[in-house]
Amino acid sequence: MLTGLPRYAFNKLRAPRSISGPQNLTPDAGHLKPSSDFWALKDVSFEVKQGEVVGIIGRNGAGKSTLLKILSRITEPTSGRFGVRGRIASLLEVGTGFHPELTGRENIYISGITLGMSRAEVRKRFEEIVEFSGVERFLDTHVKHYSSGLYMRLGFAVAAHLDPEILIVDEVLAVGDAEFQKKCLGKMGEVAKEGRTVLFVSHNMVAVEQLCNRVLLLNSGRLVHEQHDPRLVIQRYLAGGEETGGGCWLQSENPGIKPHRSIEITKFWVGNESGAPMKMPVDRTVPTWVYIDALVHDPDPALNVGYALMTDTGDLLYWSLTTDDRSEAWPKLMAGQNQLRSLLPVAQLNEGSFRVELIASLHFREWIYEPGVNSPSITISSQGRFSESPYWMVRRPGLLAPLIAWEKY
Repeated sequence: MLTGLPRYAFNKLRAPRSISGPQNLTPDAGHLKPSSDFWALKDVSFEVKQGEVVGIIGRNGAGKSTLLKILSRITEPTSGRFGVRGRIASLLEVGTGFHPELTGRENIYISGITLGMSRAEVRKRFEEIVEFSGVERFLDTHVKHYSSGLYMRLGFAVAAHLDPEILIVDEVLAVGDAEFQKKCLGKMGEVAKEGRTVLFVSHNMVAVEQLCNRVLLLNSGRLVHEQHDPRLVIQRYLAGGEETGGGCWLQSENPGIKPHRSIEITKFWVGNESGAPMKMPVDRTVPTWVYIDALVHDPDPALNVGYALMTDTGDLLYWSLTTDDRSEAWPKLMAGQNQLRSLLPVAQLNEGSFRVELIASLHFREWIYEPGVNSPSITISSQGRFSESPYWMVRRPGLLAPLIAWEKY
């Protein structure tokens, strides 16, 4: 129930049956048969209570936009039912109601009324809309002369100033330049804090995690997972539908990599404080360690191990070795089993995938495992939680995303 949203139950939504193409396209066109029915949504049932901010995520074609069109009464379901209690505003397409031959000023009124505002409401919010859009200079210019960015700015500004009990938002927040995207996300945050009911479809997992208090995961038209902990659903989605453990390399599973006469790496993985494999993507706020289990056959003062951290495209971020610090701080590699670990600075990493490659050598004498040549490697992913700043609800530029304090002096 959308209270702000009542109960939604969609047993099936059938897309239109495809038809064969024109007879003259190919010699065999006359033998084409209509394809089987495709169900865009099937057996989807959920309830949304007043004041909830619910994210809906899933791959392209999962049924997210179709679901929002049904709830917005744009598309009628083939079967099933849904109920809504409260006034709905839908931000499914930026610029709804705009006419290219009219000015920005005129289109604010037309679009606002089309989206459900009264003329008095549009007049009351007019200055706010203009200020938010940032198109003051072009307010009396026909919108057909607007760039696509200005057009989207004005369209979102009108829609963002609706005052419904229920707000349904598709992927329209990814509009305009980076600065305006931050502004849009900030506005969404304000709406959520006002206690309105929100349904939010987005591929921006950082925004979903920060804005939503519940997340639904759709896959091939079905509701496959929902949780009040957005991060758990996001983890499952990013892992391809199943939660996965962190990267782990085992010598026993890689017989093609032969042990060296001096050292044998038996296990290489990313884990938490207690050594348990981390689930992916790693939380940038949780201590994360690189672990190495090594069986030393021939102790040698020149023996050192470590890892190289690289992006998934092969850019080297850094090396870290057991011999980085002063010599008296080096861990002593003795004959037999040695267990090593090093803190991985995940709080400095940007969102994305990274490769951790094992390093081992006899210093200045011989490579045992050389990065990019014969090194065992594991893959990790980092996601979200950049800071408490409302400006950084999206991925930051660059390979790294350190949180560095500033002060006035």
